[in-house]
Amino acid sequence: MSETRQTPVSEKQLLEEARRETGLSDFGPEDFREGLRVLIETIEKNPFTEKGRRRNRRRLLQLLATRLRVQEAFRRHPEIREREIRSPVFLTGLPRSGTSALFSLLAADRAARPLLLWETQFPDPNWELAPGATDPRFLAVRAYMDAQREQNPEFTKIHYAGADEPEECVLLHALGFDGGQTGYELILEPYRSWFPAHDLRPLYRYYADLLRLLDWQRPGERWLLKTPSHLWALDALVEVFPDCHIVWNHRDPAACVPSIASMIHMILAAQMDVSKPQVGALVFEHYAASMDRGLALREAIEPGRIFDVGYDALVADGLGVVRELYASFGLPLDAAAEAAMQAHRAARPKDKHGRHRYDLAEFGLDRDEVEARFRHYTERFGALAGRSDR
Repeated sequence: MSETRQTPVSEKQLLEEARRETGLSDFGPEDFREGLRVLIETIEKNPFTEKGRRRNRRRLLQLLATRLRVQEAFRRHPEIREREIRSPVFLTGLPRSGTSALFSLLAADRAARPLLLWETQFPDPNWELAPGATDPRFLAVRAYMDAQREQNPEFTKIHYAGADEPEECVLLHALGFDGGQTGYELILEPYRSWFPAHDLRPLYRYYADLLRLLDWQRPGERWLLKTPSHLWALDALVEVFPDCHIVWNHRDPAACVPSIASMIHMILAAQMDVSKPQVGALVFEHYAASMDRGLALREAIEPGRIFDVGYDALVADGLGVVRELYASFGLPLDAAAEAAMQAHRAARPKDKHGRHRYDLAEFGLDRDEVEARFRHYTERFGALAGRSDR
């Protein structure tokens, strides 16, 4: 039986529902509206199943409601925006280049303040929470993620996610209705064309305020953040966070591209009929373009601000990489931090949750094609971005 198409997703209706749900009316800076409209158009113009459309609509509504609650926090406590974000560390690079593994390893240092998954869903304060009490929203996210891992163990092989685990900051960027979103929007029109063509600085200014809001609730010494999408906005990153450090992970693109294509296809195939070669071609071009952008923007950044990490070196000697990284940025690395990282690494061996298997051919790609498109990158970074064991 074919699905009955529901009422089109409406910007006006979404805004009204979010206001009714929260009892609030101020969404903050109005620049989010353009991205919201493009996301709505992306939902409407692509062949999502009705279940997929409802899921995407619900996500937009949740983001709008959260944005209202965030703005209410700024209204109640305007001093939040005055908080200083000191020397944050940002991880980036192609997806599947070891950024998540390094992120988790660095987060074992008590001096690091990583963004946690549940915080990306609920950055707003829980005004009714008693001092010292566990936020029930955290418990809800933990229960949900536990259930998701049980229901979809194949996805866990690709990306382990837990409520109190470090997570990508694109999930915070989504509150600006911009950035990497859930990943598949980046390969669907019109979001695919809109995203790389507009100014990302307003998004990063809003993102900085969200970090201040989280730091106001649960302070830390030094923010630790990660997403491949930072490659698109290295200029905005340095402008908004002038004393930031950037860690750039490198890996053979012929290993990265099918791996991220596999992840995005798994997410998208649950919402529309789409083939692996279709996803492969779009993922390939998007991330090649992201590398082009990142390399171009890197030219204007002083070399000492960026530390390059090779995937093979990270797998072989993660602690050795960390020592070099800390020394490069002048960060203290004490015995307690090293011990915590060693314990973390021992508890999280590679492929602990099962091996993620993929290859270029199933996504309609071949090594020669990928190597030709990324040659400017691999020639520049040599062994750091050379062939690696998948």
